[in-house]
Amino acid sequence: MKKFYVTTPIYYVNDAPHIGHSYTTVLADILTRFHKIIGYQTFFLTGTDEHGQKVQRAAAKRGVTPQEHVDEYYHRFEDLWKKMNIGNDFFIRTTMPEHKAYVQECLQKLWDKGEIYQVRPHQPPPGGMAQGKELLLQDGFLPAEAD
Repeated sequence: MKKFYVTTPIYYVNDAPHIGHSYTTVLADILTRFHKIIGYQTFFLTGTDEHGQKVQRAAAKRGVTPQEHVDEYYHRFEDLWKKMNIGNDFFIRTTMPEHKAYVQECLQKLWDKGEIYQVRPHQPPPGGMAQGKELLLQDGFLPAEAD
């Protein structure tokens, strides 16, 4: 049997769900239903990204911890998908212990292979970026044009 896997973006829980969240989730649901009809074994994942500065700022604005904030706000997404009869197979939260353990395992494998390394600010990675180009992190990440 052929398999079909689809995921939505995992949504930040810095605010309530909006039309963009619903649009991508409905499309993923339609694709999943279509593939089931034509005989595929399907798996549909959606969920919430409960880390990052957007979440931290939203929590600070409300005067609560980031974990308190996400524990309250993720329900808004999960409940909306139920009301809309979205047929996801699993709702992931990036604060789930299983998710954290898997990410740590993946990062450890990359570290062990030498794929993760420390650089000083404004220092290009070994064998990386073009000569004369500065490394400036944006929100803690390498900007796309730096690749």
